Amino acid sequence: MPWKDAAGRFSWFKLLVFLGLFLPAAWLLLRGFAGDLGGRPVTELLRRCGDWTVRFLLLTLAVSPARAVWDWPGVVQLRRMLGVATGCYALAHVSLYLAQQNFSLVFVAGEIVKRFYLTIGFTTLCGLTTLLITSTDGWQRRLRGGWKKLHRLIFPLAVLALIHYFLQSKIDVTNAVFAAGVFAWLGCWRLLPRRLQAQPLLFAALAVAAALATVGIETLWYALATGVPAMRVLAANLQVTPWPRPAAWIGALFLAVALIGTTRRWRRRPRRAAALA
Repeated sequence: MPWKDAAGRFSWFKLLVFLGLFLPAAWLLLRGFAGDLGGRPVTELLRRCGDWTVRFLLLTLAVSPARAVWDWPGVVQLRRMLGVATGCYALAHVSLYLAQQNFSLVFVAGEIVKRFYLTIGFTTLCGLTTLLITSTDGWQRRLRGGWKKLHRLIFPLAVLALIHYFLQSKIDVTNAVFAAGVFAWLGCWRLLPRRLQAQPLLFAALAVAAALATVGIETLWYALATGVPAMRVLAANLQVTPWPRPAAWIGALFLAVALIGTTRRWRRRPRRAAALA
């Protein structure tokens, strides 16, 4: 059960996380019943489910870094739960798209073939559904060593999900840029040699690298998609008013991650020394 740990014992922590995965859906439903989703409620639900699919996908990828950076082995228990939530929100996303098109499967199939962003989205959905179905212990035993290879597809699927996110966001890609910045940090962390992935001094450098990568992604997108000069985007990233750009938030977020990780390790050092003594 999702509220039990690896030893089969009840875990309040896992139960709270499990219940928390339903909160976005519950909030959207409450807004729907209250008539707070605008003039096109299905479209709004569709977009928000897509947002949460990407967020839970990134949280799933963040489990291994959190374990190393924050010296938190217990977080690994959440990986499957977060992965299943990602798949479920992705299925809700496509179900709402079908509802938006009056469940006309022939029309939807034609749109998937004709529209590139839908082709990418459907490919991502197929991949995430495959990972969702094979996430059980039974499938892990059946596939043996192939199970890990299959589930490593989550990395290219994340890239496809982000491309879809950018394409469907059209002009305002602020959220997509922020998500891409998070993925950039996760990717940079995984490129480090294993012996360096838990070194606190590198965490701040990774935060700066992710922020610069976010600037580059945003600049490239606007240059290719809208023709906005690169210097205008770069200048916007140097301003803090009226609101900081995604790169600033990425830098602040991962500097906070680095600070928390360094603090946790510093506080645990005396305990480990005492245990060894």
